[in-house]
Amino acid sequence: MTAHPTSPQFKDNARKALADTQLQRALGNVRAGFIEKRVRAAERLPEFEALRDSARDIKNHTLAHLDLYLERYVEAVERSGGHVHFARNAEEARTIVARICEDVGAKTVTKGKSMIAEEIALNAHLEARGIVPVETDLGEYIIQLRHEMPSHIIAPAVHLNASQVEEDFRRAHTHLDPARDLSEPVSLLTEARAVLRERFLAADVGITGANFLVAETGTSIIVTNEGNGDLTQLLPKTHVVIASIEKIVPTLEDASQILRVLARSATGQDISVYTTFSTGPRRAEDPDGPENYHVVILDNGRSSMLGTSFEDMLRCIRCGACMNHCPVYHAVGGHAYGWVYPGPMGAVLTPSLIGVDKGGHLPNASTFCGRCESVCPVRIPLPKLMRHWREREFERHLSPATVRSGLKLWGFFARRPTLYRLATRLSMNVLAAFGRKKGRFASLPFAGGWTRTRDFPAPQGETFQERFRRERAGRPAHKQAV
Repeated sequence: MTAHPTSPQFKDNARKALADTQLQRALGNVRAGFIEKRVRAAERLPEFEALRDSARDIKNHTLAHLDLYLERYVEAVERSGGHVHFARNAEEARTIVARICEDVGAKTVTKGKSMIAEEIALNAHLEARGIVPVETDLGEYIIQLRHEMPSHIIAPAVHLNASQVEEDFRRAHTHLDPARDLSEPVSLLTEARAVLRERFLAADVGITGANFLVAETGTSIIVTNEGNGDLTQLLPKTHVVIASIEKIVPTLEDASQILRVLARSATGQDISVYTTFSTGPRRAEDPDGPENYHVVILDNGRSSMLGTSFEDMLRCIRCGACMNHCPVYHAVGGHAYGWVYPGPMGAVLTPSLIGVDKGGHLPNASTFCGRCESVCPVRIPLPKLMRHWREREFERHLSPATVRSGLKLWGFFARRPTLYRLATRLSMNVLAAFGRKKGRFASLPFAGGWTRTRDFPAPQGETFQERFRRERAGRPAHKQAV
């Protein structure tokens, strides 16, 4: 187990999030800051939809031949002078990274943004061994000071406002003038840059994630909007890349194609500010770079997804578009999901990695509006995958007894069409009669989950099946056949 998931407490987490007025203000930035930018970026690129198809096909091809591309990647890295380590689970990954750090006598480690590092709880493991990890992405640095998890996979501190960040900086940076002005965002950025510059120069090891691992060349690619990723991997003597098995792509051309949809889907940029390619340790003719280059490739349950109905999830390129467009994420933010991966992608990936018994609440936190699938750059059918997890939850009797009994009752009627039509007609008439005066119900027996937060409209007119039959009967014969 990695970290300590609170996913089973999703409902309680969500209630707290809904009552947090500051969080609700901050979440407005997600709606305003991402959605329109993605629309404009996609419109500027006429071939955007074709590139989404291409990205999907590249990922599908790679997953179908993953073993071969992993072998080729290892060969390419070793030819360049690097080393590849495979970790079956989080414990093995933590141990490998710590051993690399200890072998070079590391005291301070700088880190670029990496969700895999969060997944394996790397920082706590290093700290327990006397190694100081320093997050260098600004958002990650802020949440490290707050001892929090990221609330978004590309904007870790999106749940905070500037006054909260100022408080954190004044609490953590006690060596600076207490009278300094931190009222403007630029002053916060300037202070973080100055503090982190010292850490970059002192670091013995730099750890980054990877957006892609290229089998053709043994290259790792990171995509950032800050220069911290480059400084993290260039200045220390040892560079460690940590990534999961599905980050492999066959060629540089394949990576370039996927890059064209990544930034547009994530932040609405044509391309990120920095897209950095690293291949092995420093060569004799290189002006800078690490002396040692290691790649740690993590499985942690992903190989068991191959060949199953959840394999599509392994196409994910971590752009965050699904959560940027998700009405549930907009309402409760990332921390309510209780583990590393929030939003629709987290609702599918979390049960896959920690088990449906611990993550089974998350696939139920969806309206199934389909916005996540409509914007996914690799066309992952997220609503379908969430339905699959709901089915697994039901099969294992993990869903509430009231839900299971209600579905069984519905199934009894659904298998008997005549009885079903009679029951729905009778229910409609009764509800319409009692709700005629106000047109809605403030409370209803067996519907408290709905009426606690919103009224239930009283039925009006005929049932859906009656209306469907009536309207179909009125259409021309050739349309009825369709």
